[in-house]
Amino acid sequence: MARIILTRLLAVVPVLLGISVISFFVIRMIPGNVISSIMGQDFSDPKLEAEMRAYFGLDMPIHEQFLSWFGRLLQGDLGTSMRSGQPVLDEILERLPATMLLAVSALVVSVLISIPFGVLSATRRNGLLDAGSRLASLIGLSVPNFWLGILLVYLFSVTLGWLPSQGAGNGEGGLAQLKYLILPAVTLGASLAAISMRMTRSSMLEVLNQDYVRTARAKGLGERVVVARHALRNSLIPVVTVLGIQAGALLGGTVVVEQVFSWPGLGTMVIRGITQRDYPVVQGTLLFLAFFYVVVNLLVDIIYVYLDPRLRSGH
Repeated sequence: MARIILTRLLAVVPVLLGISVISFFVIRMIPGNVISSIMGQDFSDPKLEAEMRAYFGLDMPIHEQFLSWFGRLLQGDLGTSMRSGQPVLDEILERLPATMLLAVSALVVSVLISIPFGVLSATRRNGLLDAGSRLASLIGLSVPNFWLGILLVYLFSVTLGWLPSQGAGNGEGGLAQLKYLILPAVTLGASLAAISMRMTRSSMLEVLNQDYVRTARAKGLGERVVVARHALRNSLIPVVTVLGIQAGALLGGTVVVEQVFSWPGLGTMVIRGITQRDYPVVQGTLLFLAFFYVVVNLLVDIIYVYLDPRLRSGH
């Protein structure tokens, strides 16, 4: 266990270094600059522009800008927003709870749908439920998040008027605020549920054909006991891996969904930073998301070892 954790922690360094280099240079390849974004396209005062470039450090060669930013990064400083003047880390922490709430809710939606239907689909193979589940998973994999979100808004907000279409319900508490979360959580969790359901079904089918499952049945155990106690736990090993990888990617996947539903999270913050050429905001947020992704994968490895005793014994 300790060796696995140490190996993953050492892998964090090159991953974050690569993300920092890529994010720093790619954002600067986008046409336009932060000065034009702040002052407007018609701005034409060379002296003031030069002063602003010097203030933001944009007058230095690109490699010196990177080394300056990276040096501050090693000290835990993600920089300061060129637009708001606030520390990037403070802005991330301010918006992180909304994004985490959306991502966790989407993960819960995915688990509640995928595992029960995946198990039922495997135990009733080639039946009507199995065919329906496979069709639903295919649709979930094929439909883009933004299109599904717009469709849900049209159906449940515009047509039926049951749920709000935008915002997070700030200022409202309890169940009143929950209604703002339903549509974006279902939109974000749909594709993950489709992947997890297919993985659960195929993994269960493989486990149900193992000798120890047939032995349990031969001993007279009921089918529910065989499935729940003997088959399900072992079949969840690859499912947990997929869920873990997707959970890490959920934070990045919220970018489009947050735009559709005007959800005040990291996704809207990144889009705003890109459109406004706010380099520190984009770089800092991407690094934060990459670090979170690595941490989630580390937790998945630990859960994987717990579920599979062979890994703990070294076999």
